[in-house]
Amino acid sequence: MDTELSLNRRQVNWTRYQPGQKAGHYESFFLRANHPSRSLAFWIRYTIFSPQDRPEDALGELWAVYFDGETSHNVAVKQEVPFSQCAFSPSAFSVRVADALLEPGWLQGTVTSGRHSISLDLHFAGDAEPLFLLPLRFYKTGFPKAKSLVGLPMAVYNGLLHVDGQEIAIADWLGSQNHNWGSKHTDLYAWGQVAGFDTHPDSFLEVATARVKIGPFWTPYMTPLVLRHEGEEIALNALLQTIRAKGTFRYFAWNFRSETDDVCVEGTITASREAFVGLNYYNPPGGNKHCLNSKIASCQLKLTRKQAGKASTTEVLSAKHRAAFEILTDDRDHGIEIRA
Repeated sequence: MDTELSLNRRQVNWTRYQPGQKAGHYESFFLRANHPSRSLAFWIRYTIFSPQDRPEDALGELWAVYFDGETSHNVAVKQEVPFSQCAFSPSAFSVRVADALLEPGWLQGTVTSGRHSISLDLHFAGDAEPLFLLPLRFYKTGFPKAKSLVGLPMAVYNGLLHVDGQEIAIADWLGSQNHNWGSKHTDLYAWGQVAGFDTHPDSFLEVATARVKIGPFWTPYMTPLVLRHEGEEIALNALLQTIRAKGTFRYFAWNFRSETDDVCVEGTITASREAFVGLNYYNPPGGNKHCLNSKIASCQLKLTRKQAGKASTTEVLSAKHRAAFEILTDDRDHGIEIRA
């Protein structure tokens, strides 16, 4: 993928997977949004999983999670089908997993798992430019093995969800549409996103802290961060910058800080244990990862601008139960029930 492709809004959501390829691959298109004022959120994920050297076993996966922070009752469901029952276009934004569809501005489908079911019929819209968490050149190199971008930040959703038979009206919920892919899941990460802070409704944050294992060796923690605020994109994602940045996370709090001569962005993302669901992610090289997933976390961000010969200025951005917070791990002692 060259730089020109990366910058083309239409093409950021074209599928990278080539059916039948021997190289292992995962690829997902996920959509999420939060209620404008209540601790409610949804997360929908259309996924390809193709194990290394076994393309005949490739799957399509459809995931759905409804988060209810008011009752702490979260519903998570997943459906798997053979890849032959799917269609992921390499030349358009068009995805189908069984009967569930995702197209520009619209998604629909039903996911049933055990005694739980979520059906959806949602429209989404927005005019924000795609956001790239990585420097553009990394989208055409072998490192890192996992790529991630936001196809549509600040997406506004409207429509209906049915969660275990309960109808939930989605009216101007704010979130994003996202695309990620790779030959291997990142070995360990925390990922976060805020689409509209309570204090700054037009600001958008994308951030991660991650480590990658190369052979027997672990890289240092790397923390790429991109903040769109008041018409400016503050991209602190160059490789050396991500290594110099600080990021530490545990169950279930995360602190990060990235600073240059001109700006400092530091923040925390936290959520209660009850705000998470556990998900099982197959890994193309083999094995699986646990994703501890919340879309009703809270974020506090401090943005400091430095000016030569002048006093620094600081703004505080905060979001209560509006932040995405995920941890991907091999650890099995996290205490979160795996729901799907």
